[in-house]
Amino acid sequence: MATILKLENIRYGYNDGGNRREILKGINYDFEAGQFYTILGPSGSGKTTLLSILAGLDNPDEGKVYYEGEDIQKIGLENYRRDKIGIVFQQFNLINYLTPRENLKIVMSETHNKLPKEHDQLIYALLERFGIVKSKADRLVSKLSGGEQQRVAIARAIIGNVDLIFADEPTGNLDTETEKEIIKIFKSLTSDFNKTVIVVTHSDYVAEFSDKQIRLSGGLLQDIKG
Repeated sequence: MATILKLENIRYGYNDGGNRREILKGINYDFEAGQFYTILGPSGSGKTTLLSILAGLDNPDEGKVYYEGEDIQKIGLENYRRDKIGIVFQQFNLINYLTPRENLKIVMSETHNKLPKEHDQLIYALLERFGIVKSKADRLVSKLSGGEQQRVAIARAIIGNVDLIFADEPTGNLDTETEKEIIKIFKSLTSDFNKTVIVVTHSDYVAEFSDKQIRLSGGLLQDIKG
């Protein structure tokens, strides 16, 4: 399979009480298109930091991130975040005083990617596919359950016709049954939408459903499945 995202000698650290603590120690890794990845590791290992670097939200001290062979710094981090990736957060990060339809419409209005002209029709269809019927799509996000808000957040992440989806502990605030439903959606993103999904999680249960499991330990990535 083709490489969509490549890490080259990624290093990152911070000062802790006058001492330099390096948490990412020269990571090299290729992510293949159309695969569902989970990144596991103990607390404090740098999983969220790594995800932030992959998503262009933070810069490494050394090294480069390549999207389809091009340095994301040359693409421009703002362009990369707007047109190439979608992000799903543990706390959903939706605009609560807007409806799900309005949250998704903002993304569609900002992206430079090619989209159908009938925005509302596409939004309703995508939300319904993820279990958000039209009546709920036009209800304030704050009136939805946690599981429903996370479905909206996933739909928002892909509505801009991006190739990469990043998620940071996306099921951390959800009950077991809702977690199962969210995992099915992530699986469908690869099988039905051909997206590349990279999820940071503490959940071995979530990881079991991914195509490839990676462990971040000692500042390096190691394949443990796939």
